[in-house]
Amino acid sequence: MKNKRVCVLLLTLAMVVGTVAGCGGSDSGSGSAGTAATEGGSGESGDVIELTFFNSDANQDDPWTDPVALAITEKTGVKLKTTRPVGGNDESEAVALMIAEQNYPDIIFAKGSAGNLIDAGAMMDMTDLIEEHGPNIKKLYGEEFDKLKQSVDDPAIYQLSAYAVGGTKFKDAGNLQIQWAALKSKDYKIPQSLEELETMIKDYIAENPTTDDGLDKIGISLSTADWHWLITLGNPAGFIADGAPDNGQWIVTPENKGVYKFRSDKEREYFRWLCRMYNEGILDPEFATQTHEDYIAKIASGRVVTLFDKDWDYLDGEKVLKADGKYELTYAGLPTCIDADTKCPSLMYQGLTTGTGVGISTTCKDPVAAIKFIDFLCSDEGQVLNKWGIEGVNYFIDDEGHRYRTEEEIKYSQEDADYQKKTGVGFHNYPFPSYGDGILDPTGSTYTTTSKDAVINEYNVEEKAAVEAWGVDLIVDMFPQPDEFEIPDYSPLWAYAMPLEFTEIVDKLDEVAWSALIKCVTGSEAEFDANYDAMIAELEATGMMDAEEMMSDIIAEKVAIVQ
Repeated sequence: MKNKRVCVLLLTLAMVVGTVAGCGGSDSGSGSAGTAATEGGSGESGDVIELTFFNSDANQDDPWTDPVALAITEKTGVKLKTTRPVGGNDESEAVALMIAEQNYPDIIFAKGSAGNLIDAGAMMDMTDLIEEHGPNIKKLYGEEFDKLKQSVDDPAIYQLSAYAVGGTKFKDAGNLQIQWAALKSKDYKIPQSLEELETMIKDYIAENPTTDDGLDKIGISLSTADWHWLITLGNPAGFIADGAPDNGQWIVTPENKGVYKFRSDKEREYFRWLCRMYNEGILDPEFATQTHEDYIAKIASGRVVTLFDKDWDYLDGEKVLKADGKYELTYAGLPTCIDADTKCPSLMYQGLTTGTGVGISTTCKDPVAAIKFIDFLCSDEGQVLNKWGIEGVNYFIDDEGHRYRTEEEIKYSQEDADYQKKTGVGFHNYPFPSYGDGILDPTGSTYTTTSKDAVINEYNVEEKAAVEAWGVDLIVDMFPQPDEFEIPDYSPLWAYAMPLEFTEIVDKLDEVAWSALIKCVTGSEAEFDANYDAMIAELEATGMMDAEEMMSDIIAEKVAIVQ
């Protein structure tokens, strides 16, 4: 999750006006006639209603003019006018301004700031709307529908989920990523520890010190100059050192107690290893100061041997390599952990991700049109349109009635960085509800373009060679499998809309950890323990133990909903 810097002045104003922000009528589930859309989701008389949509994760303009967007409007009578945080900022200041001015978009995806909107009375309880106009929403969530409720004391549904429901992971970036060329140099032997990974990196660079263009190879690079530190520095520590699933900055004990993860002894050892890699010149000396654009450019150049990242974050750099035919310099996602006894949690299903998703504001101009729009997106037709695109253009139907994409379309989607924006395929899917990979629709086709057969068919030359060497069908067959993990009763913690008091403490903890961890890694090996101890002391002084107690209470509250 992104690091949130709360604008103190605006939030102070928000607290003053928050008590009246709910005057739009949270019981308007049957208020508007919804003339823009029929019960089935199709537009009625050709009239189109424009709903405003704040998307906190939008990183590019969405003019709502691509083929998929136009088809959605034809089916629903709704078009979206999307706004987003400006200037590279996160959502917190934009949300604080909404609350202060009591000026809300019709549909809102506020991520970590959703709790502020809920506290201000700005988000509608969608329960009655869903009961009356949302059969596809209920069908999509199935047995996990109750997890959408805010709490036992407040069973309202203020948000849906921005993340897939159920499904199977047929591909995953794993705990870390290494260039195929380096993995091949060791006959595809997957490192079983950081020690083995270190040997692989050093041996490969010794034999291949530069790229074909004469650029020096970089053993490991990270992106930590902005919120990406959470993805490349913070998250991997939990995955690799503790074998913990993604709960943001938290580890959850078997007793469901929340622990701020950087005080874990095993994570200390992970950062000690990174410190040594930095001092030995294996970790990029510019990792703490380079921009994310610099980081992606280095990946695109083929210089970086190893990443600690997720594929969605480095995808643009990898696409450049693929377009140039340099598949050996793209990345193999691996389940490597700190040691052989730690189990990679990449394939673990953590249950429905709740607390982060789209909701309808209490001032929405047409709540019925909004819920019908979302319900269409949850329907079989809407899911296929969003994820596959236009029949006869982006996909076709085979003799058995199943969808497929041509090789040209697959190549287009893999190599053109603007594929989604140009075609609309997948561009409007997130952050609206969706089925996970591998789930079949009534035709026997998967809702997503990602199925076992599709993943195998789309493997490039390096991926095909790897699964042949390993004697498996899928790369992820080399990972610990989902049935080796229990599904917890709580959702991934990073997604919850947290109380403001808790968020303010955690924001401060994260600010401390961000700079302190970089200091620990970039300091000398002799200074490491002193630097790490100083970080722990500062975290404790900042309220770490209070935050842990609050997180434990939050987990208990969420567990109570489903028990």
